[in-house]
Amino acid sequence: MTSLKAIVALAALGWSLSAAAGPLASPKRGLAFTPNDTTRVDDTIWITQPSCLTWYYNYKAEPEPTFSESFSQSEFEFVPMMWGAPEDASDTTFLETIKGLVKKGINITNVLSFNEPDGPWEWGGSDIEPAHAAKVWVSNLMPLQEMGIRVGLPATTGAPSGLVWLKSFLEECRKLVSTEKESRNCTYDFVTVHWYGNFEGLASHLGEYVATFPNKTVWVTEYNLAHASLAETQAFYNISAEYMDRLEEVERYSLFGAFRSDVSNVGPNAAMLTADGQLTDIGNWYLGRPAAGVNPESLGTRLSVAWVLGLLGVVVSLVA
Repeated sequence: MTSLKAIVALAALGWSLSAAAGPLASPKRGLAFTPNDTTRVDDTIWITQPSCLTWYYNYKAEPEPTFSESFSQSEFEFVPMMWGAPEDASDTTFLETIKGLVKKGINITNVLSFNEPDGPWEWGGSDIEPAHAAKVWVSNLMPLQEMGIRVGLPATTGAPSGLVWLKSFLEECRKLVSTEKESRNCTYDFVTVHWYGNFEGLASHLGEYVATFPNKTVWVTEYNLAHASLAETQAFYNISAEYMDRLEEVERYSLFGAFRSDVSNVGPNAAMLTADGQLTDIGNWYLGRPAAGVNPESLGTRLSVAWVLGLLGVVVSLVA
């Protein structure tokens, strides 16, 4: 009898999750592209229609050939990132790379700066001292702003150290610029946020950043509920997508999950692909498609409502 109740509960849960999916389309939605060299066949999944994705970044300064060959910049905008900082703060390789893209006719309008500079290398951070980051910003990113390209504030971790780092960085940058003869301001065009936790934490984190950096829009370039159950992860995705679509301060967002569940460092349920490369329900929702009932922890095994109800019928007949 307990097993029968469990199956009924699973069927109800599956139905509620499918029916309560967050917005299936959003102009804010982008792709945090993290390719796996052993599964490059997955690359085309993100640009196969229908898809509501409007922009992407790949943690690099140059676009993905697969994407640029399929879509123009106006159709699927590439946003370059200066992930870390060169040891020599006067090194302008990043600046010259972006200038080269513009010269080729690629309309670069937005650029992302340092990725988690307050985080250590072993956790995926770029680990940059604020004073050094300020020097690199002045040599590489301020000239891009002078070209009319919008530049995002560095994306720190979701830990309290993030705001501490940003405030120190901005102070160092202002001091540095004030000593120069040129009349230039150490400014940023939008704020970039990362978050890995529950929805309440995300909402609070966004509120703190909006209050700290008034009159600036926010890009949430990495977010997810890490290492949680499937039900919890799907519920988080649905409520967070709806929330960020409604929040005026959020200009863009990109879920950190464009990879297979067996290589996911945020847990298998947070991934948009199964271990064999099928889109999970979250993956389908994120691309603007209906759920397909695919369990991210299996090799494409479907756990759709119809499947569960069918199994329920079999069990009921056996009990009878």
